[in-house]
Amino acid sequence: MTEANRIDILKARVRELPNHSGVYLMKAHAEKVIYVGKAKDLRARVRSYFNGQKNISPKTQYLVAQIEHIDYIVTKTEVEAFLLEASLIKKYKPRYNIRLKDDKAYPYVRVSMKDPFPRFYLDRKVRADGALYFGPYTSGLFVRETIRFLNRTFRIRDCTDGFMRARTRPCLTYQIGRCSGPCVKLIDRPAYALDVESALDFLRGKNKKVIAELTKKMKQAAEDQRFEAAAKLRDSVEAIRAILEKQIVVSAKEDLDQDVIAFFGDERGTLIETLHIRAGRVIGNRSQFVPKLNPRDEGEDPKEWMTSFLNQYYAENVVPDQIVLPADLSDDIYKLLREVFVSRNQKPAQFIHALDREQKKLMEMAEKNAESHFQDHVNKQTNVTRILEEIQGKFQLRALPIRIECYDISNFQGEETVASQVVFEDGQPKRSDYRRYKIRTVEGSNDFASMKEVLERRFRHTEYDDPQLVVIDGGKGQLGMALKALKEIGREDISCVGLAKARAEGEFHEKDIRHSEERFFLPGRSNPVTFAPNSEALKILVALRDEAHRFAITYHRKLRDEALFHSQLDEIDGLGEKRKLALLKHFGSVSAIALASLDEIASVQGMNKSVAKAVIEALSVSQNGNEGLSEPD
Repeated sequence: MTEANRIDILKARVRELPNHSGVYLMKAHAEKVIYVGKAKDLRARVRSYFNGQKNISPKTQYLVAQIEHIDYIVTKTEVEAFLLEASLIKKYKPRYNIRLKDDKAYPYVRVSMKDPFPRFYLDRKVRADGALYFGPYTSGLFVRETIRFLNRTFRIRDCTDGFMRARTRPCLTYQIGRCSGPCVKLIDRPAYALDVESALDFLRGKNKKVIAELTKKMKQAAEDQRFEAAAKLRDSVEAIRAILEKQIVVSAKEDLDQDVIAFFGDERGTLIETLHIRAGRVIGNRSQFVPKLNPRDEGEDPKEWMTSFLNQYYAENVVPDQIVLPADLSDDIYKLLREVFVSRNQKPAQFIHALDREQKKLMEMAEKNAESHFQDHVNKQTNVTRILEEIQGKFQLRALPIRIECYDISNFQGEETVASQVVFEDGQPKRSDYRRYKIRTVEGSNDFASMKEVLERRFRHTEYDDPQLVVIDGGKGQLGMALKALKEIGREDISCVGLAKARAEGEFHEKDIRHSEERFFLPGRSNPVTFAPNSEALKILVALRDEAHRFAITYHRKLRDEALFHSQLDEIDGLGEKRKLALLKHFGSVSAIALASLDEIASVQGMNKSVAKAVIEALSVSQNGNEGLSEPD
């Protein structure tokens, strides 16, 4: 098909689009979604891509050059189009959309307000579950320390719900004065709720109120000659004051939660910086680097890309009272975004284009952070590019291996064959794209059939970017099987290498062993390729292979443990599938259940002490009878 024919077909498709609000999906070869957009008028919006505008950005030019088909979904309202756009971007991960990295979820303090006696958790996902969320914070360690401080200061329980239900007498935390003992009704719900509210006031920044209340309690305890309690309250007041001294006050608006958003970029991409200000104090910041977005390009409209960022960002994060922006996006967009937030059960935030002195000061701070983090990112990226260029040169790849996938097949004596898929992007693990496979169609040990099944299942998922390099754990034989499998599924365009360790030479004494080198086998080449021992490129590739091996082995052990667990416990009266699943979900593994105490097992939802005792006895027999069982290769 000629380029002119392709454009004519797409223009004809555009004429079929309705003049309604909705979402359009631009697709490349093999129906791969490469862009998702929203529109008030689908036909008018999509037509703008093909009307020959002169100021169109290079990114949009590349996008249009790859479009082979356009689909659309009509929505009742423009708000629904916003909501659908965010969910489809998350699902398909289109190459040309602004995509927020989801491999690093920032921590929140979560308060389980629906519980009779609420507790504080660290959580990395905001849900519409009736709980309160505070954050996001930069450090999980800081959140854990904050929760420990709140529990200790306001005597909030830190036990799990199951542990609390199983208690018949106060635990050690109560005995050392760090919990009020709700598990055994040593405090009623109204009194406990007052303690929780004091802790919430601290998180909300109402520190003067909290200090005043604690000081009042301290004086009352001293008057009642409860001097130990008074001393603990005094220590709590001093601890709060010490925390406040460390925090940077940047705004006088203590009753307002704010996010300040700024950006900095050039032809290499754009870094978007968000400062989280709660009760006038900076509690954290978050950076998102968007490649291929040049904010200095006249064809890049901030109203479009900034709106897309806000739509996606606040689908995953708490919406503050006020969002301070570096550009005015227009009242119509602000109204739409507020309606989107309300439809997600979030706050209808106030949008402010930095105008007054304090807002400009906050924006300057955010912009300085954006520029600094942009330089950090591009400097790091320059080093990564150098490493990836070494891999590209060694393996004679057509493109820079930004995305590398590694596959490993694992079985134990021909049984329970599994495979792992590990992904590195820009030289770093991308754990959200890790996958593990339980081989379905192969009986016994058949590595070729297993590899073919895995690769077929992987490349059926067009929502993931294609890798520029696939690494197979193994030598020439395994590489040959992978190449044959790729050819049979019609993906021989994927570059593939095999990685194997050479055998150690010399006698088997530690001082005589020469460290084996990693060897890479390339298609059509008889001699392996090697790297210098201190090569950063080699370290990345070996780490990738080791991670794939670890991931496969871990899954294999899990399946064996579950099979062993079920076979050993099937004869226990009263232990059905629901209880088995509850035990595995609570403890995480069979070995952890075997190490648990009677009370811990009995505290799991649905369990009791008699069944827990039977579980311990059955697993004790299982563990003793399988001590010599070797691990899979």
